[in-house]
Amino acid sequence: MKGLKDKPWYSLTISICIGVVLYVILVNINDVLSGLGSFLGFFSTVFLGAIIAYIINPLAMFYRNHLFIKIKNEKLRATFGNALAFVTVIIFLVFIGFMIIPQLIESVKTFAANFNGYVRGLQKTLAIIGVSSQMVDLSEFVHSSNDLLNEIQKFASENMDTIMSTTADLGKAVGQFFIAFLLAIYFLAEKDKLKASGKRFLKAVFKSQYIKVAYIIGRSDVILNRYIVYNLIDAMIIGAINGIFMTVAGLPYVGLVSVLVAITNIIPTFGPAVGAVIGSFLLLLVEPRDAVIFLIFTAILQTIDGYVIKPKLFGDSLGVSSLWILVGIVAGGKMFGVIGILLAIPVVAIIDMLYHEFILPFLEKR
Repeated sequence: MKGLKDKPWYSLTISICIGVVLYVILVNINDVLSGLGSFLGFFSTVFLGAIIAYIINPLAMFYRNHLFIKIKNEKLRATFGNALAFVTVIIFLVFIGFMIIPQLIESVKTFAANFNGYVRGLQKTLAIIGVSSQMVDLSEFVHSSNDLLNEIQKFASENMDTIMSTTADLGKAVGQFFIAFLLAIYFLAEKDKLKASGKRFLKAVFKSQYIKVAYIIGRSDVILNRYIVYNLIDAMIIGAINGIFMTVAGLPYVGLVSVLVAITNIIPTFGPAVGAVIGSFLLLLVEPRDAVIFLIFTAILQTIDGYVIKPKLFGDSLGVSSLWILVGIVAGGKMFGVIGILLAIPVVAIIDMLYHEFILPFLEKR
């Protein structure tokens, strides 16, 4: 085999074969991507479990290295840390569910019972800001609301197949999430073994370049971990402050709007605006004054969050230009949708790290 490699035509043949394969892939790129997507779809639950484990891991490590630090047995300490982390997440999700679901049901009941009044109030508000009833007439909605339940029942009976299909898909998604959550427990339990196997594999593949590769992976892990953890903490702080203000101000839908604000706050740049618009719309249907108060407070809160809370949490670890962050968010959203928007900031930070610590020094040495 060694003598074969020394033949002058060997390298040319390999290059031609690689070129042919790349050409075939590029010509049929849509089919290749579709097939790859279908193949990876079989492992979507596994990927989701790995993502859940990665998100919960910092909390597990905190418990492991602080709360159970006095336990000498490393394996036992890891087990306790992982178990408490999952229990904490489950308690938090149950708490959010018990807080949101009753308010959501009550909100729907209140909305249905006061639909006519909401529409009239909205028509008056439009008139105050200069939009006449000739331009936007909501009286038809008021008239049709008398038969609102009948219309809903008729729609449900006519679209029963779609409703059943959607319900089945929802049940399937819940089941997959439950399985992924169980897989996440196993991923965390086997984390140390997986890391050791991954380290051994990287050493075998990259050999002399292993130290650089390990450094890049370690730095990327720190950036991504810091972003996820502090983004979640920031979202909980903003949601809590919003809930306290709405309670003190006597605004309705405190739990529903506060959780909505917290969730949308996770989405960089555009998220807070989305939460403000949806929250103010819900309040506008009840009382226009409440919507104005909420918008003013949200503007103040997001200003404080952007200039005080986030810098304190993130520090300079993600010190990337706001221009490149915006470019990353737009490009990520175009290519990968919501997931692309959520991961835009850490990805841009990782690319910035690679550029300044590896690519730029390499170019300067040439």
